[in-house]
Amino acid sequence: MGRSGGSDGNEQLTAIVATVLLVLLAVEGATLLSIRALLSVHAFVGMLLVPPIALKLASTGWRMGRYYFRGEEYVRRGPPHVLLRALVAPVVVASTVVLFATGIALLALGQTEGFVVGLHKASFVVWFGATSLHVLTRLPRLLEGLRRRVPGTGVRLAVACTAVVAGLGVAVLTLPAADTLQDHASGVVGVDRR
Repeated sequence: MGRSGGSDGNEQLTAIVATVLLVLLAVEGATLLSIRALLSVHAFVGMLLVPPIALKLASTGWRMGRYYFRGEEYVRRGPPHVLLRALVAPVVVASTVVLFATGIALLALGQTEGFVVGLHKASFVVWFGATSLHVLTRLPRLLEGLRRRVPGTGVRLAVACTAVVAGLGVAVLTLPAADTLQDHASGVVGVDRR
């Protein structure tokens, strides 16, 4: 296991990042209740989510890679259930990539309607279903991963915090684009300028 914590450390990092994502995704989901009025908040939180999601994909990708390349600890732990591994996980990853790529494209293009919006909405529906199933099946492991004492916990917490800080930086940098998008959605330009 060593100082890195091995597979236990990887599970803990994944659990920490998943917890951060659950909170941020709940905030993002709340903006959907009034998307026209909260579009700039939706875009801000969406951009904030990009680095933590990249970290979550990296930590789960690391586990998968270590398992398939026969890393002893990871093989001993065994793979996730075959349906989760072969069906749910690929759909979660693909729909996450499409959802966030289309969201970034909409922000960059300043669009609030059209094909990319439709693709963003469709990918959300797929993502929500697959991710809900993923979360429900992984919740017991999440709690176990958070409670486990593993060498390097402080480093993993720092890495997760760094991802959130990086996300805040990205979100702040793209705030003018989010404001422009909000202006397009509300049909009134310059509402916040006096």
